[in-house]
Amino acid sequence: MPHVVTSNCVGCKYTDCVEVCPVDCFYELDKQLVIHPDDCIDCMACVDQCPVGAIYADDDVPEQEQDAIEFNANEATRLKDEGYEAIVTKQDPLPTAEERKKELGY
Repeated sequence: MPHVVTSNCVGCKYTDCVEVCPVDCFYELDKQLVIHPDDCIDCMACVDQCPVGAIYADDDVPEQEQDAIEFNANEATRLKDEGYEAIVTKQDPLPTAEERKKELGY
């Protein structure tokens, strides 16, 4: 059961999660991260690291975020297939991150 990054990540792109991932399954888009479903080992290390609650086990993704499952699979696979490396070190969040975090209630 892989984990999924939901829309809470959009506009934030906090990368605290990537440093604890033992299998390097996070890939970076312009406004968010995605998790490669075949590489994720369901260790849950990333879940508590996300300051905006954007990461869920695919069986626990909220109803309104179900499209994130396919989105993560498609985008992470595309990036990996195109030769992009997984993101493995913490980076600065997007300039809109703090505003988005407050908007989300965190």
